[in-house]
Amino acid sequence: MRKFFYYFGWTMVIGVMIYLGAKYQFLLKQEYMKNYEVLSFILFSTIFPIGIGILLRLPKLIIEMKENRQWTFDWAKFMGIGLPSLGVLSMCVLIFTPAGENILPFVPEIMYPGNSTIQTIAGVVFGFILLDSVKK
Repeated sequence: MRKFFYYFGWTMVIGVMIYLGAKYQFLLKQEYMKNYEVLSFILFSTIFPIGIGILLRLPKLIIEMKENRQWTFDWAKFMGIGLPSLGVLSMCVLIFTPAGENILPFVPEIMYPGNSTIQTIAGVVFGFILLDSVKK
C-alpha cells in the first residue's frame, strides 16, 4: 500500500506540473500571437517536455538510488535514442536562429513549430532517456 501512495503522489505532482506548464505555454502563445516574438514560446515548448520526461523517470530513479550499487551510464541507449530525439528538438529551435535560414531547406515540413506533437514526443523521450541512461 505504501508503494501505491508513492506512485499516486508522483502522479499528482506530474499532473499538476503538466497543468501549470500547459497553462503557461498557452499564455506564451497568446503573447507570441500579439507581439510576434516567437523565441520564448519556442524555447518553453522545447524545454517543458524534457522536464516532463525527467519527471516521469524520477520516481524510479529515486528507488534505484536507495540500492547500494555502482553508478553507470548507458551510452548506447543515450546515443541511440537520446541524441536523435535531441536532434529533432534542436531543429525546432534552430529554425528561429540566424543559422536557421541556412538549414531551413533541409528541415522537413513536419518539424516546423506548427506541429508541436513531434516536438513534445521528442522532448519527453529525451528527458526520460536522459535519466534512464543513468543506472545504479
